[in-house]
Amino acid sequence: MHTLQISIYVLGFLIALALLFDFMNGFHDAANAIATVVSTGVLKPQTAVAMAAVFNVIAIFFFQLKVASTVGKGTVDPAIVDHYVVFGALVGAIFWNVLTWYYGIPSSSSHALIGGLVGAAVAKAGTGSLISSGLIKTISFIVLSPLLGFVFGSIMMVLVSWLFVRSTPRRIDKWFRRMQLVSASMYSLGHGGNDAQKTMGIIWMLLIAAGASSAQDQMPPWWVIISCYTAIGLGTLFGGWRIVKTMGQKITKLKPVGGFCAETGGAITLFLASALGIPVSTTHTITGAIVGVGSARKMSAVRWGVAGNIVWAWILTIPASAFVAAIAWWIGTKIL
Repeated sequence: MHTLQISIYVLGFLIALALLFDFMNGFHDAANAIATVVSTGVLKPQTAVAMAAVFNVIAIFFFQLKVASTVGKGTVDPAIVDHYVVFGALVGAIFWNVLTWYYGIPSSSSHALIGGLVGAAVAKAGTGSLISSGLIKTISFIVLSPLLGFVFGSIMMVLVSWLFVRSTPRRIDKWFRRMQLVSASMYSLGHGGNDAQKTMGIIWMLLIAAGASSAQDQMPPWWVIISCYTAIGLGTLFGGWRIVKTMGQKITKLKPVGGFCAETGGAITLFLASALGIPVSTTHTITGAIVGVGSARKMSAVRWGVAGNIVWAWILTIPASAFVAAIAWWIGTKIL
């Protein structure tokens, strides 16, 4: 494999840019893990964010690095990856994340990154540079992850309703206010485990291209792993509140029991995806689970107009980030 000739300054700049994306990922997606626990009044926002950040970071001890491997080696041909491609991919992903955060739209940081990689790679080497098997796996889960979240969220809601059919509403509320702490923690663990690995994959890809890491290695260097988990944890700690409102209040009204079922359904989906090495969207997953919980009560409990706007953002994420990445790739060839 051809080794890039790039300066240590450019390499350091791109690694810093990747960690900035990881920080933005935590910042943008903090709402996913804590929206329900905040909107149901179980925790104050500051406490919820701190808890989510801690579980994002300790995910390092629970998951293998299959997602990092898929992003680093299984999306685009590693032979065409250079510092311009990585620059374009990161700029495209960060641009889309900032735009959707500003408008309070819970889009996917994961698919913004995949879209960025695809756009920069196609701009450099055409569609032949794409690895179809990895992309098909990722794109198919754009549809499957919210569906799985929907199914698991609905099943949890039906099960809980059946198990607590003889309990009073007050007792149910008291019980699930506590249980929601567990479900929110599990979801934060799944978020850290799946999302932090995507940035690891990008940095790993860059290090392999620059000859600083071997393509035969089974995992990225430890300093990459620790840096990525720390960056996403810090991003979560500073997380924005615009998306919390959409996730926790606009899609459907949630009580603690509904929040518990949505987070548990979403966490099950994330654990499955991380075990299979699939970079799914944590945003799609929890949104599907929230809609599933609302639908299990009654279909009219879901504000389908809000849900429809979110789906449009999902559809646009990969093409929009790919387009910006292609332009950024061209700019990168002029300035780096």
